[in-house]
Amino acid sequence: MKLKLQQITKRFGDHVVLDKVSLTLEMVKTLVLIGPSGGGKSTLLRVIAGLEYPEAGDVEIDGEKVAFNEDALLKHRRTIGVVFQALNLFPHLTALQNITLPLEKVHGVPSAEARDTAQQILKRLQLDKHSHKKPAELSGGQRQRVAIARAISIKPRLLLFDEPTSALDPEMTAEVLNVIEELREDGLDFILVTHEMGFARLVADHVAVIADGRIVEAGTVEQVFEKPASPQCRDFLARVLKY
Repeated sequence: MKLKLQQITKRFGDHVVLDKVSLTLEMVKTLVLIGPSGGGKSTLLRVIAGLEYPEAGDVEIDGEKVAFNEDALLKHRRTIGVVFQALNLFPHLTALQNITLPLEKVHGVPSAEARDTAQQILKRLQLDKHSHKKPAELSGGQRQRVAIARAISIKPRLLLFDEPTSALDPEMTAEVLNVIEELREDGLDFILVTHEMGFARLVADHVAVIADGRIVEAGTVEQVFEKPASPQCRDFLARVLKY
């Protein structure tokens, strides 16, 4: 993926959530966003996904600028797979239906093809035995894997993960992180927001540290974790890596 963010600014009321965020990456497979809670990571992810409008600035993915008008954004959103920490699964639908419904209604995939695609992905993620279950009947890790299955079913050009393990216990966290690592090995491009520092170090090609609405540090895993230049990055890593 090629990613170019230029002077992205986003406010909610009087609060500046993103303050002229800029970042240019050439041919990076995995970008990991880390930093203190409330620093702007999730909002930046939503802007890249076309789910939030910035007050100013440009987003460019693989040389294509994102136009922030509703018609263009509808097309853009269909090319991006997003997995939220809140899952956003339809509670009244089965795991299989949670995948087939968006394929049919949003992407215009014929019903039989959508069902075949969903079944293949559920089997790949070891969920085929649970395809008939509704979200309430699944474990947290299984629900998150269904959300991931739904995101990759559209064959996105870019996957976005927003704290995909924040509500999971350690065993379920490992289960979901294993899936994400497999997707990386399959060659999918993605941007990941996470507080799992060990996993960030494992999968990232490039790391950006966001604090107070700004990117305070960006570079390779070695640069950011071993030789942080900014005081904010050093303080953050000292806190999260203390124990």
